[in-house]
Amino acid sequence: MPNPKLAIASDHAGFEQKEQLIEWLNQLDYEVNDFGPFDDNRVDYPDYAQLVAEAVSTEQATLGILLCGTGIGMSIAANKIKGVRAANLTSVEFATLAREHNAANIAALSARFVDLNTNKEILSTFLGTQPLGDRHADRVDKITALEQ
Repeated sequence: MPNPKLAIASDHAGFEQKEQLIEWLNQLDYEVNDFGPFDDNRVDYPDYAQLVAEAVSTEQATLGILLCGTGIGMSIAANKIKGVRAANLTSVEFATLAREHNAANIAALSARFVDLNTNKEILSTFLGTQPLGDRHADRVDKITALEQ
């Protein structure tokens, strides 16, 4: 099974880790579309969350990755886009549960409070875990119904 197509973006706080994660993901043969920013100048995170969320929502990307200082703002903004289930992930366990139980399709990561190697572990888990379906599928359907 081929690797999923990924959309990635950050704000200024997440820029350095974003660049390092793109390099790492490319080495793992992921197709990564970088939605910016392309330098570490100050930007507003909702603008970049929207770009990645819309790419995932319209199936231009299979999964998304967002980075800001905490990951919280990015996840809140991304979740405003229909079809997006962005999860703020600060541990491998959260990555597993977000994918298995919630069918999360965007990982929102903290670049200030989580180091690069831990974020790589979180992403490895997120990208390698599939939604469980079964009783969780009904709950995900209820989340989707809230968008109507």
